[in-house]
Amino acid sequence: MIPMIRLAYNLAFPVVLILMLPGFIVRMVRRGKYRHKFWQRFGIYSPRVLARIGGGGRTWVHAVSVGEVMIALKLIQALREAEPGREFVLSTTTSTGFKLAARAKSPWLEPVYNPLDFFFTARHAVRTIRPKMLILVEAEVWPNIVCEAKAVGARVVLVNARLSPRSEKRFRAVRWITAPVFNQLDLLCLQEPDDVARWSALGVDESRLRVTGSIKFDDAGTRSSRDFRPFLRALGIPDEAPVLLGGSTFEGEEAVLASVFLKLRKSHPGLFLILVPRHFERAAGVEAQLAKSGLKIARRTQSDPPGEPDVLLVDTTGELRDWYACATVVFIGKSLCARGGQNPAEPVTAGVPVVFGPNMQNFATLARQFLRHEGAIEVHDEDSLRSAVAKLLDDPALRNSMATNASLCLDVHRGATARTVAALAG
Repeated sequence: MIPMIRLAYNLAFPVVLILMLPGFIVRMVRRGKYRHKFWQRFGIYSPRVLARIGGGGRTWVHAVSVGEVMIALKLIQALREAEPGREFVLSTTTSTGFKLAARAKSPWLEPVYNPLDFFFTARHAVRTIRPKMLILVEAEVWPNIVCEAKAVGARVVLVNARLSPRSEKRFRAVRWITAPVFNQLDLLCLQEPDDVARWSALGVDESRLRVTGSIKFDDAGTRSSRDFRPFLRALGIPDEAPVLLGGSTFEGEEAVLASVFLKLRKSHPGLFLILVPRHFERAAGVEAQLAKSGLKIARRTQSDPPGEPDVLLVDTTGELRDWYACATVVFIGKSLCARGGQNPAEPVTAGVPVVFGPNMQNFATLARQFLRHEGAIEVHDEDSLRSAVAKLLDDPALRNSMATNASLCLDVHRGATARTVAALAG
């Protein structure tokens, strides 16, 4: 079955790639650095990189973008502590993910771009790296890379396995295709006990399934490590000022938050707004949009930001978790003007209540638990967002109870990193 599926997949791959190529090019140009290590996407590496990753024996970890790379780095550190001699290749798909991975580069960790999952490209990359283990993060099951890794004797594992309702529906519709691919995996580390039945219904052998919890929601050792309050003080924002923070926002959400902020400031004069766009490359556009509203804007990367601004625009990568600790109320991005949602656990770990829109598909189970246990508020438009934020700003007891209730929902995930490491050793 697998050879026939791969044949069909490889025949279709070039056609799909050509159809999607214009969109990829536009996105790469818009985000910049599209030429950066371009040939790595075809499994072609410079002599320096080749000398570091070739020869076999490394553990290859693949993550897509910033969120998955953060999970990968946390797992890699735990694996390294358990086995100090272990060496890694960390591949990522996006330039923002690569930038974050590159910060962790060391003699035992080499970041690269993930190769296209076409037969020849995948085979060349896998036979160059010859990993002893291939660890895929969340939803990155690429058929050619998986099968080629199995062919060189690697153990292949999916960690923090994420199965959105939309993906589950699609996989069910073509179970005869997806089940043989998923059963190529030696192990799937699942986030929730309920996920066992969901993956089994897709045809995955239960012996391959292990509930470990979510590394993303395992807050051990991941609380805020940097204190940005001195930065805010330098802007003229006192510690007691209420702060509305939009975390990992998408296009359209910054304008909604700015409108909500302007209306709320009439009743909450000391209110301050922090915006952290999902893609920092959008910062200039966001700033121009906000300026039309008459807001005074400071940017995180400004060497001489204006004093006493209305808004701080965080135009950096990898700092969001630390900014959450400065917030009074957090809005979760990609949930109102886009689909999927962003990670709601990080602000909860920081002890801050969260508000999100109706589109939390990527975190559906956790979002439902938060709502069921009164640990979050769901909003559907600008008016309901303004009402929810005002309610929280006015009621410290409600903020505390929501943060506590949401934190209790995360208990099942605490220790997930250690459990995943144990499962990989098994």
